[in-house]
Amino acid sequence: MTVLRTRQLSRHFGGLRAVQNVDFELLDREIHALIGPNGAGKTTFVSLLCGRLAPSSGSVFFAGTDITHLPAQARVRLGIAYTFQITSIYNRLTVLENVVLAAQRSGTLDLEARARATLARVDLDRFAEQRAGTLAYGHQRLLEIAMGLALDPRLLILDEPTQGLAEAEIEAFKALVREVSTRATVLLIEHNMELVMDLADRISVLNFGEILARGTPEEIRADPAVQAAYLGG
Repeated sequence: MTVLRTRQLSRHFGGLRAVQNVDFELLDREIHALIGPNGAGKTTFVSLLCGRLAPSSGSVFFAGTDITHLPAQARVRLGIAYTFQITSIYNRLTVLENVVLAAQRSGTLDLEARARATLARVDLDRFAEQRAGTLAYGHQRLLEIAMGLALDPRLLILDEPTQGLAEAEIEAFKALVREVSTRATVLLIEHNMELVMDLADRISVLNFGEILARGTPEEIRADPAVQAAYLGG
């Protein structure tokens, strides 16, 4: 079942075609990786999916509904959660308070219980009363993931989530993503190719704002065009 799809989605900045006529599909409860070289248009494309940018042309559909012109907050209420490439937390609030704020958008009644349970999922429950701004960078990344999970999303978009994580934390992150995918679709934007090849069910490769290739990790690894444009060799 298709959760999200785009049709001829484009975004231009003057003469720059950052995203050009992209047809894209996410399936229910899959882990889908979006990869590509720096400047390929990945961040712009994801911003179009989550509503932070409006398209120049084309359409976005979520759960069969046209959401092309919906603002970001409305997409959150529909079940799309997005963690930023650069951490976006409330530094002066406690770790728990950050997740409680996120959980408010989910409509749940017992906000603190949901927040504490979510922190446990990312192994941050021991930091619940600590101010978020004092966390190590890797833990701040995990806190942002917890804030996304607190929304109980149908689609979780993770932009460079392992940046700043230690090796052991990356292994825990893999387990977390696999657990999340039993209930939700995960879109992963990531440069760590070892992690991508290990986690993803399917991969889409973006290059110069267009989809260069899509397929299983094995198909992408063997694709000559992807080798030339991104993987090298």
